[in-house]
Amino acid sequence: MSAAPSQVLPQSQSEGMSQLVDLQVATSASTPVASVDHVARGRWLCSQLEAANILFFPHAPFEIAPNDREFLLGRTQTSSALHKNVAYRPAEDRITGLAKSEEQEAARLRVILKTYSQNATRFLGELLTPYAGNWKLDFASFRPLEERGRPARLHARNDLPHFDSFPTRPTNGDRILRFFSNINPKQNRVWATSQTFEAIGPHFAQTLGLPSARSNNPVARGLRDLAKAIHFPGARRSPYDDFMHRCHNAMKEDATFRETCPKQRWEFPPGSSWMVFTDSVSHAVLEGQYALEQTFLISRAAMVEPQKSPIAILERIAGHSLSI
Repeated sequence: MSAAPSQVLPQSQSEGMSQLVDLQVATSASTPVASVDHVARGRWLCSQLEAANILFFPHAPFEIAPNDREFLLGRTQTSSALHKNVAYRPAEDRITGLAKSEEQEAARLRVILKTYSQNATRFLGELLTPYAGNWKLDFASFRPLEERGRPARLHARNDLPHFDSFPTRPTNGDRILRFFSNINPKQNRVWATSQTFEAIGPHFAQTLGLPSARSNNPVARGLRDLAKAIHFPGARRSPYDDFMHRCHNAMKEDATFRETCPKQRWEFPPGSSWMVFTDSVSHAVLEGQYALEQTFLISRAAMVEPQKSPIAILERIAGHSLSI
């Protein structure tokens, strides 16, 4: 039987840290998640996620076929460090991140990841009712490499605390929700988390500086529209996305922050799943091999506590809109 992830954290460092919501415990306790009212349950779960907590499922909430699992466990990733995982793009129904020698197995991988993506989407749609239909389905991925000691350039390292930001897939203030499954039969997947965006986002806003308000004069608007029309790189990146990308990089570059920030250690056992808003939970992946993941970009308008979203926090500090 899977146990709850362990955590090690001095009490004096607990302020502004994520908490674990064990769904097995919550469903047997007198909490809204145990209610038969799906609306109340969905809102409560969403509020826990938006408070930068981790929703934990001791047992995977949907099955991965044994033969598919064995196929995945028999694989290692041999492509370059730029491809740290195999990605499935639902909108295009295709796989990326494979070495040329692995292309003959791409069809099987595509089917497995497509099935995982569909099951995760169906499950979250039923569980997180305020978000259902208010999201953009982003990539699913298979992570076959051992995270401990994996070589990568600084900004691509998973083992350094960071908030997620996708430089090529701007969110314009929508939220990054990620659902993970540890399919390794023997090894825990180990994370470290530090303070939430609500706790340390204002610090980075001060040290990095927030973008100025965008000009709305006709010339400026015309130039922005032209850039979008010709698909100029970065034309659809909002000031919010620019800041979050700078914040992501600054966190990984700052050795003092990495060493002194308070940390919790979480060990997600084999067969477990968890989900978290990775744009508001500063996280690092320390150990583990063989995991599946599905990313959802949740509309900012769907939040049950919108004031806690990173863009709302930053806009209160800036005093102007950071979206486009």
